[in-house]
Amino acid sequence: MATPTTKSAAVDPTANSTATTAAEPSTAKTGSVLRARSILATRPLMGWRTVDILTIAFLGAALGIAFWGWGVFYNGPLSAITFGFAPLGGLFAGPWFLAGVVGGLVVRRPGAALFCEVVAALVSMIPGTEWGATTLVSGIVQGLGTELAFALLGYRAFGIAAAMLAGALAGPFAAFYESFTWIQDWSFAWKAAYAGVLAFSGAVVAGAGGWLLTRALAVAGALNAFPPGQEHRENRAL
Repeated sequence: MATPTTKSAAVDPTANSTATTAAEPSTAKTGSVLRARSILATRPLMGWRTVDILTIAFLGAALGIAFWGWGVFYNGPLSAITFGFAPLGGLFAGPWFLAGVVGGLVVRRPGAALFCEVVAALVSMIPGTEWGATTLVSGIVQGLGTELAFALLGYRAFGIAAAMLAGALAGPFAAFYESFTWIQDWSFAWKAAYAGVLAFSGAVVAGAGGWLLTRALAVAGALNAFPPGQEHRENRAL
């Protein structure tokens, strides 16, 4: 997706299968204080399972459909808030980064964030959007931003801070791409402000929101075959 405030993404689950994740202890107790740790995907990290691929495809498809609807709706509030200062439109772009964050949090393998974001972009493109094929390009760029965050953390941290970093990094990537397309006529100051607003929206909406959504899916039992599901089971056992 693209336009002075556009992006692509997607949501929802599936999953079911046998035990599949675990790598390091998920919790440690010191007195009455519990320190949560991320459970990692089974090794080798590049050893994608069929259930990983199918789940990313379902998540991406569901989020793609949801955010095709968001693309139809958001031009209204966008027009109102950008009056006088267009970079504020980035506040509505956070949802487009959601697929990359959720995909990375669920599967926890290299490429999961990018894969989920790209699937979401493709699906959201199918019914037709005002941005056409640039929707896919935006999905790739945004997915690279979220993927970079998990890579910088060595695919070993998947808490809310990691999720917010992933959502935030998608913002500057998106702003860079759009600076050559939809906002090329803006001043450098406006482009820089837009990148900052996108990062903020990405951190809060896609990052914190994606983390909460992943936890909700785990609580519902939809992620039993993945690390978030195991973390939920272990936390309940404490």
